[in-house]
Amino acid sequence: MEVNMGLLALLGFAVGVLGAFFGVGGGFLAAPVMYVLGVPINYVVGTDLTHMVGKSVVAAKKHRSLGHVDIKLGALMVLATIPGVELGAQIVEFLKTNELADLVIGVTYIVILMGVSLFVAWESRRALRAVKVEKLTAKDALAFKSFTRKIQSINIPPMIRLQESGIGSISLWAILLVGFLTGLLAGTLGVGGGFIRMPALVYFIGCPTHVAIGTDLFEIIISASYGTLTHALKGNVDIMIALVMHTGAAIGAQIGATLTKYYSGPKIRMYFSILPAIGALLVLYKLISTNILL
Repeated sequence: MEVNMGLLALLGFAVGVLGAFFGVGGGFLAAPVMYVLGVPINYVVGTDLTHMVGKSVVAAKKHRSLGHVDIKLGALMVLATIPGVELGAQIVEFLKTNELADLVIGVTYIVILMGVSLFVAWESRRALRAVKVEKLTAKDALAFKSFTRKIQSINIPPMIRLQESGIGSISLWAILLVGFLTGLLAGTLGVGGGFIRMPALVYFIGCPTHVAIGTDLFEIIISASYGTLTHALKGNVDIMIALVMHTGAAIGAQIGATLTKYYSGPKIRMYFSILPAIGALLVLYKLISTNILL
């Protein structure tokens, strides 16, 4: 197949800006666009993970300089993320063998992304409304605190402290659960898991939004690297596409990370909610236009 290199570099730039701003790998946008351009779904999965690695290194380094990375939290999540990625890669291999990859992965993508989009939009609007009515601090107001407090109050040893995230005590098992589920999505859908992990770190773990963004990018470096390796061994990576996209992504990531300094947590989450919906609509269009869904 032939793909315009300029278009790929532009896609990489856009994903770099958005990914670094929202703390995600950018798979929610890059993967659907590659799929629409005609890249086979198994190559979309592996190649998208490959391009994420370099972009996330640039973005995480910038966020670290801003004090937005909890190294301890990211390292603990990796322990469960890698098994999740491997299981997801095995699922893709099974679906590819049985010629079900396009339909199953495509429909799953749509359902999950739309669910995340609607929930985050609902929560962020409530948080912004609370800022106006109750005069809360706009930097990181949260309209879902009761659930987060319940998770942090679960006393299943070992309990750990996350000082950089401002969390006094939380069960290690809650962190590992988030890591495994987002890793599973990374390996299956070809995304760094960020479009689930960033909201999960905020609503489930209780991280401030800006720290969730930087920590997620740090974790993506490791999980996407492993995902790249396991998919490359299975023949699911087009290295040329990944390298061309990274030329634009490296520049965009610097811009996106810097922009987070000028926006509050609720506003970042509100803007974030639009992107998964766009990715879901792109995949839906491709499934319908190629008669896979009908």
